[in-house]
Amino acid sequence: MAGHSKWANIKHRKGRQDALKGKVFTKIARMIFVAVREGGADPEYNFSLKSAIDKAKAVNMPNDNIDRAIKKGLGSSDGESYEEIVYEGYGPAGTAVMVKCLTDNKNRTASDVRHCFSKNGGNLGANGCVSFMFDRKGILIIDKTENLDEETVMMSALEAGAEDFEAEDDCFEITCLPEDFKNVKETLENENYTFSTSEVAMLPQNTTKLENEDDIKAMNKLIDMLEDNDDVQEVYHNWEC
Repeated sequence: MAGHSKWANIKHRKGRQDALKGKVFTKIARMIFVAVREGGADPEYNFSLKSAIDKAKAVNMPNDNIDRAIKKGLGSSDGESYEEIVYEGYGPAGTAVMVKCLTDNKNRTASDVRHCFSKNGGNLGANGCVSFMFDRKGILIIDKTENLDEETVMMSALEAGAEDFEAEDDCFEITCLPEDFKNVKETLENENYTFSTSEVAMLPQNTTKLENEDDIKAMNKLIDMLEDNDDVQEVYHNWEC
């Protein structure tokens, strides 16, 4: 069931993102805030909150920060609210880019995202202009260790309801339908598997190579500028790095 890793096009950015701890913590705190406002403060009954907390722990976000975000979500009465918006556009050489945001000011965020595209050889497009090139999938990454047998992990994943399984050089990559994500994750957790990544993401159906060095630099800068924006939660693209 092995094949080309579409997740590799996203995960290569994670190292830099994890290095920007302050910004990452801000983004995840906002995610926790929204999850609490929409589903309550008990992660046992609020899977969105559980997923946000898992993501916080994966980047070593302090428990105090997590607790503060939960309390803010419970006690906020100042009208603060965030809306999820997904922007679509084209990067250098026509690469497809999707930008997932949580914002309390749509005009500001739209302007900022448009500026990122236009400054780096791309342009912001209309809704639907590139989303058809991506599939929404649950993705679970298990880091390889000596005590994990590939066939055993694969059978566990498939029996849990996974759609596909790939063995990469340093990890096992499990994908599933978004509606099956919760069950697949919890089933594997009950079998004592742990994940370095577990989220629902937009994976490209096909990837695009950039041959021109200027396009590569511009694409890197575009992604960097987008990730530096506090309103931007995730950047997905079909660039084959």
